[in-house]
Amino acid sequence: MLKAIEVKPDVYWVGGVDWNERSFHGYTTERGSTYNAYLIMDEKIALVDTCKAAFADDLLARVADVVDPARIDYIVSNHGEPDHSGALPKVAAAAPNAKVVTGDPKGAAILRAYYGDGLDLLPVKTGDGLELGCRTLSFVQTPMVHWPDNMVAYDAYDRILFSNDAFGQHLATSKRFDDEVGLPEVLLQARKYYANIVMPYGRQVRKALDALRGLDLDLIAPSHGVIWRSHIADALAAYDRWSADAPEDQAVVAYDSMWHTTEAMAQAIAEGFVESGVPVRLCDLKCNHISDIMADVLEAKYLAVGSPTLNSGMMPTVAQFLCYLKGLAPRNRVGIAFGSYGWAPAGPNEVQAALEAAKLELPLEPLTRQWADDEEALQAVRDAVIDLVEDQGDVREVA
Repeated sequence: MLKAIEVKPDVYWVGGVDWNERSFHGYTTERGSTYNAYLIMDEKIALVDTCKAAFADDLLARVADVVDPARIDYIVSNHGEPDHSGALPKVAAAAPNAKVVTGDPKGAAILRAYYGDGLDLLPVKTGDGLELGCRTLSFVQTPMVHWPDNMVAYDAYDRILFSNDAFGQHLATSKRFDDEVGLPEVLLQARKYYANIVMPYGRQVRKALDALRGLDLDLIAPSHGVIWRSHIADALAAYDRWSADAPEDQAVVAYDSMWHTTEAMAQAIAEGFVESGVPVRLCDLKCNHISDIMADVLEAKYLAVGSPTLNSGMMPTVAQFLCYLKGLAPRNRVGIAFGSYGWAPAGPNEVQAALEAAKLELPLEPLTRQWADDEEALQAVRDAVIDLVEDQGDVREVA
């Protein structure tokens, strides 16, 4: 029998663990995911969020470990995306007297769009409270973190922030808390999650952080991954840093190559960054998934993207990466386009245009090489990078 896990007295984790999830919205979830829901036992019983439809039975079994689901008074839907609300129709059927608390007006509109008019909706706005007995859930709408309906719920009695997608990680584990998994792994997964889902909404994240400052927090309980308990300050600091769009003096070089000339250029660019004292990550797009690369782009000031010319354009792998990059909209980055060609530099020129469309700063014309590489040409590429970094004021002594 599936068991609920008590995270505070009378507050239980009752979600589902998806050990085998490997792709989520186009990015790799190599450690699976969790769909977290939380049961609050008070004079009134509240279920905070549900889960993906496939895990509805798991959720109801864990609730039944504590209480008959029919006794639930409120189901809080902080966000209507189906990985959080997919189980809502089945859970509502098991709790026929429950009101579904959702954001006003976007949350209600999204739930109706997905599930029709059969739910008993109770729309709420920022500042509204839901009295449960000893506890009152206070709501703060956090639109576009990362959908227009997002909101969070704060339980001052237990000092828990039910943060929904904010502060989440795609991480399947039998452990429920950050200190049980370890900060490096949790921060790694939180960084990848932010980079691939939340990054376009940095301004909205900063507004949400401002609205939440000053809360007394013992737990941050997101809807994916583990609960922040021992490293809340680290989580808040990370979100503050990532949402500031102030990347560090680091570099990412992403490329594909046909006959190794563009690859040699990529290596020369990486060496130029190293010689300038700028940490760099070199990523062949045949070997590295775009979502993993974006986790590095999140914190890197420099992004060099290379493609040879193929059929009068760039390589499909590079085009995919650049399309993904544009959607995630990193700001305050310096871009470098590069690549080899035979009779026309169409590939690297397309990369330059795509980086410009993604609003990267492009101080250099595309670095190109016709046919094969030689040491003199590669040295010119290295020197161009060294000069660029020096112009940016980022050159550091290398021990």
